[in-house]
Amino acid sequence: MHFGILGAGSIGCYVGGMLAAGGEKVTMVGRPAMANRLAAGMDMTRYDGLARELDPNSIDFSTSARALARCDTILVCVKSGDTEEAGRTLLEAGVEGATIVSLQNGISNADQLRVLAPECTVLAAMVPFNVARIGESRFHRGTEGTLVIEGDGPDAETSGEIARRLSQAHIAAATASDIKSVLWGKLAMNLNNAVNVLSGLPLKAQLSQRAYRLVLAASVREALAAMQAGGINPAKIGKVRPQIIPAVVSLPDWLFRLVAANMLKIDEEARSSMAEDLDAGRKPEIDWLNGEIVRLGLRTGIATPVNAKLSQMVNRAFAEGKSPNLSGAELLRKVGL
Repeated sequence: MHFGILGAGSIGCYVGGMLAAGGEKVTMVGRPAMANRLAAGMDMTRYDGLARELDPNSIDFSTSARALARCDTILVCVKSGDTEEAGRTLLEAGVEGATIVSLQNGISNADQLRVLAPECTVLAAMVPFNVARIGESRFHRGTEGTLVIEGDGPDAETSGEIARRLSQAHIAAATASDIKSVLWGKLAMNLNNAVNVLSGLPLKAQLSQRAYRLVLAASVREALAAMQAGGINPAKIGKVRPQIIPAVVSLPDWLFRLVAANMLKIDEEARSSMAEDLDAGRKPEIDWLNGEIVRLGLRTGIATPVNAKLSQMVNRAFAEGKSPNLSGAELLRKVGL
């Protein structure tokens, strides 16, 4: 298997780097700035101390998507707002007959890629962990979890082989027949990204404060109501069922630390991918997260005022280029709770 990485940012470099360090053939495609960062090699580290490194001669990095034409398995790691451009890029690069796996946040990216790359097999996937770039070329995974790939029907064997190779490279992976349920379950977890951005705090510090968690609980309640009205049953992600998130995160701090200890197994400095995007001046993915809940609410007749307000506030923060650094009490008030 020759893996291609389209969108070699933090997630793309970590996954591609781990695969390459595990002996897989990998071609990464990204921006010239990333090519310059990797000129001296790259390191991949993990929350539990696992570390791998690649010297420059072991890194196959290109700034041209045409390099992907020789790959048979392409992992798309671009931001959701860039999916359409990614699909056109693959088409223009002459990619045909490859298996494309969408390692992206949100619900509809794989469907969009299927339309844009009809000559390829497109599989949706769910990435449960966050990765931060530290310094020039270290990519640090701050949280645990199993990557899940769509694995139903005639593509089940291919999905299983990709999952096996990822697992061999120390990226635990599995397949699921109902990937949409998995994606909706992950979306419920990702609703905290907006809260994290608006707090300006590392994830662990933010989740340790009940006021912030009450905002998260309200946004997840809206999401669950809209999903139920739409006939969607979000899957359990890791050890957490989406249906119990509001009750668990609403607990007093001392009880939350006891009951939800796994949710706090996060590096002290880890932040959400959306917070990293804000710092890097990238576009927000809020329209594919909280915005997805707002659109589902409109279709199903369920009110989603908290998610609508969070979306508005995050878009304003990105327009201003900085977090408002709101306290939990301030955020509660601003979303109307």
